Amino acid sequence: MEDKGETTTKQSESGEMTPYIDLPTRFDRWEPAAEVIATIVLAFATLATAWSGYQAARWGGVQSSSYSQAGAIRTESVRASSQAGQLVQIDIGLFTNWINAFAAEDQLLTDFYEQRFRPEFKPAFEAWLATKPAINPDAPPTPFSMSEYQVSKAQEAMQLETDAEAKFAEGTAANETSDNYILNTVILASVLFLGGIASKFKAMSARWVIIVFSLGILAFGLFNIFTYPIN
Repeated sequence: MEDKGETTTKQSESGEMTPYIDLPTRFDRWEPAAEVIATIVLAFATLATAWSGYQAARWGGVQSSSYSQAGAIRTESVRASSQAGQLVQIDIGLFTNWINAFAAEDQLLTDFYEQRFRPEFKPAFEAWLATKPAINPDAPPTPFSMSEYQVSKAQEAMQLETDAEAKFAEGTAANETSDNYILNTVILASVLFLGGIASKFKAMSARWVIIVFSLGILAFGLFNIFTYPIN
């Protein structure tokens, strides 16, 4: 059944009120559909905005936690590095005293210092002695030049520094993800704005332009949500 339009009145040039029929346009016939689509767009935009805000907060927490852990691990790395330096100084001191006793041909004192070498230093010292440094000009100058000389605390410090860098990288990635979600929240908020003003336009053609534009922005925002990592 055809829509015959709405009968109303208007003032003629003579000042008399005359009836006229306000015929609907082709856009007006789609007004119910426009209202339904606009409502659906607003519903999805509201949920997507809330989800993006929630994920932004979650990833912000991951960022803070990762940065805090990186700082704590770096503190442990510095402590282990300091301890490694102290152990190296002990090795150098004992070895220097051993060299002096050996040069003085004091076997008793030489044995005294050798018995007090740290377990980590002994393999390098024995490997160095095997090169016959007293008669071999090509021998390494000290046991510290030997590959056998390893300080576990130094290796621990290096590993902790690597772990700290990894945690810091996690924090940086989480920060970037949080920023992406925040930006997506702003994008989706524009959909809510457009959906809110669409009903203010009396012309259905203008409404449809705004609705279609809102749908495009909403699709982009939803695409971002599906591609971003979830925490």
